[in-house]
Amino acid sequence: MSAMRASRDAAHGQEAANAAAVDFFRSRWVAAPEATQAGAPAELAPGFRAGGVSCGLKPSGETDVAVLACDAEKVDSALLLTRNAAAAAPVRVCREDCDRGAIRAAVVNSGNANAATGEQGYRDALAMRDAAARELELDPRSVAVAETGTIGVPLPIGQVEAGIATATGRLDRWGGMRFAEAIMTTDATAKLCTVRCDGVTVSAQAKGAGMIEPDIATMLCFVQTDAPVPDADAALRSAVADSFERITVDGQMSTNDTVLLQATGASGKPLPEGLLDAVLLQLALEVVADGEGATRVGRVEVTGAADGDEAERTARAIANSPLVKAALHGRDPNWGRIVQAAGMALAGTDLPELGPEGVKAEELAEDSAEAEIALRLERGDAAAHVYFSDLTAEYVRINSEYTT
Repeated sequence: MSAMRASRDAAHGQEAANAAAVDFFRSRWVAAPEATQAGAPAELAPGFRAGGVSCGLKPSGETDVAVLACDAEKVDSALLLTRNAAAAAPVRVCREDCDRGAIRAAVVNSGNANAATGEQGYRDALAMRDAAARELELDPRSVAVAETGTIGVPLPIGQVEAGIATATGRLDRWGGMRFAEAIMTTDATAKLCTVRCDGVTVSAQAKGAGMIEPDIATMLCFVQTDAPVPDADAALRSAVADSFERITVDGQMSTNDTVLLQATGASGKPLPEGLLDAVLLQLALEVVADGEGATRVGRVEVTGAADGDEAERTARAIANSPLVKAALHGRDPNWGRIVQAAGMALAGTDLPELGPEGVKAEELAEDSAEAEIALRLERGDAAAHVYFSDLTAEYVRINSEYTT
């Protein structure tokens, strides 16, 4: 480590140490392992460095280029990407020209999605990846690229490449906050954490506020750990299935969804059971809570469905209903809207009449940030749940002025 980097790390470390580590697991729906402790969110898991700078993509001048690097020569990784048929250029690069099991670094821009930009967009995504690989002296296939922002706008690649060169020269192990801030778009707050449990550290950063629904939900998420995770793909898929696959803000599948897990194994201690799941679920709930204009988070659980598909379809119809979302915002325990949305999802099905005895909607009326509702169908044993945000006038304002 150079003297300059050591000095910078020490300065940023003191800065982060002066700030109390808040309890990251704030939701009642998240259960972390008992021994879990929250660390300074800006500090990355051992062996990782990150940073973020501004290259001018955002008119506000806020940071918009982020780089994350792993110093370990061997890393087990997994990468999950959107299944949207109109997937953005960076997603296609990661699908087609990336060693998804051995990713050493990631480069991100926020401000330009580089989606629907044709072959030039694809070349620009490759150029981003190659610029980061060159600066970090890595194989380009070991670098993931992600982008988020406005769709259909050509990427000013020269500016971005200059930003990448600057960012890679400023990476340090306390760069988690700068990285998290540099990947934000309409997010109101940065979403990140560092937690420790049984000798293992997990750090993570995410962004997302609108265009949120699986697969994955519109977001970028980067997770680092010093635990050995030999089957990183299976571990990530399992954790994502119960977190980012369970959320919706507006029912819209993004063109740019990306989730990356990197594990060095340097601690020599196994990843504690449930830790990755808890981290990703809390981050997913932070995304919902930050849904564009959102003020509350709801959880709908459908039980007694005939099969898993029926339970899933019904839960999502309720969670995405603008009427139910408006009731969540207005604290209106209108159980009839829940029944209507369920009936719409099951149109054509021979269904016994649904009434108030099968619906729990009382928490909609409570003065709380989280509210749980439930519906029982009495058709079988299948169940599903979805987390969702309320619908507010602010959501309409943000999305009616997004490019103007």
